Amino acid sequence: MAVVLSLSWAGVTPEQYDAVREAVGWEERAPDGACLHVAWFDAGALCVTDVWESQEDFERFFGERLAPAVEKAGITGRPDTQLLPLHRRFVAPGVGGAA
Repeated sequence: MAVVLSLSWAGVTPEQYDAVREAVGWEERAPDGACLHVAWFDAGALCVTDVWESQEDFERFFGERLAPAVEKAGITGRPDTQLLPLHRRFVAPGVGGAA
């Protein structure tokens, strides 16, 4: 079952996020089960919304690729997260790729 991950991580900087993104290479080597990733910064926190084909896909990606890069980037603390079943997904025609 597809899931939506909503995450807010206080204290993470854009530089740390970019370091993790480069180390993990998810745009160049998309993780199995990844459908969508959107990130922004608000009030000193990293905010993320992801869509994954399953919770297991996200957990595998986190354990194998993301967690080591987060540690290497010096990110501390724990994010506030929710992982909920996806009800509906719509992607506008012509939308794709990285920003």
